[in-house]
Amino acid sequence: MATRSRQTRRTRASLHESFLRHANGRWARVSALLCLTLILIYAFDDPSPHPEGDTIYGYTLGTIGVLLILWLTALGIRKRTMTRGRWSLKAWTSAHVWLGLSLIVVGTLHTGFHFGMNVHTLAYGLMMLVIFSGLFGVTVYAVLPQRLSENRGELTEAQMLEALRALDRQLHSAAQPLTGGAADLVRASLDEDAFGASLWRRLSSAEPHGATAEARLTMGAVAIGQPADAVGRVRALLGEKQGLIARIHRHLHLRALLEIWLYVHVPMTIALIAALIAHIVAVFFYW
Repeated sequence: MATRSRQTRRTRASLHESFLRHANGRWARVSALLCLTLILIYAFDDPSPHPEGDTIYGYTLGTIGVLLILWLTALGIRKRTMTRGRWSLKAWTSAHVWLGLSLIVVGTLHTGFHFGMNVHTLAYGLMMLVIFSGLFGVTVYAVLPQRLSENRGELTEAQMLEALRALDRQLHSAAQPLTGGAADLVRASLDEDAFGASLWRRLSSAEPHGATAEARLTMGAVAIGQPADAVGRVRALLGEKQGLIARIHRHLHLRALLEIWLYVHVPMTIALIAALIAHIVAVFFYW
């Protein structure tokens, strides 16, 4: 019984453990050890005439780098398979991040600090772009999911959409006594698509100021002489809808930040693999 209780506690702790600290930072230690070993070898190596990628050490680093990059690109495939234990998705992601960072050392030492206007430097530059876009992704995944959860509260995205539809139904019913400009404002609010913002709008952190906000702001001025109770009810519903739209906008903003880095990371990874192939072909056939 005590053993089962300990296993349960370990399982719960593992579920709440960050992928960066997975297994007490196992992959961070592996990455640090790899980098330290390669730096020490580089420091005490004395290639002739000078350190470059075409030495035995350079070829070894190049091989390590290529194998690491190919393995790191497998994370997208790995995400489609759910397993537990040592090679769980969390463990794989932790290794992906830390071994990906080690490529900064592996790739830089492989170049021997020699750069130029050629395909070799292009491959190195693309590798660094992939790494730094990945760092941005790690940062947002460490910070934004909690904010996303806090903004949603107890509602899912589907529930927010249903709440918006329910408010629209109430607004449509409450606005029946209104005419003229007041009715036009309500119709504009009912036609507003809270989920239809462009990517740029989603990335913007500014609060939305659409048809609903405009209707709430100007309803009092255009509804003079119309039933006061209907106007008051409509303005109250417009206020609720405006608050929900603002919540949806923040939700879409956070979701966009979580996803936008992939539009750089994935294409740059494909470009990196293409540049690596060109780099390898150039070295072995034309160098």
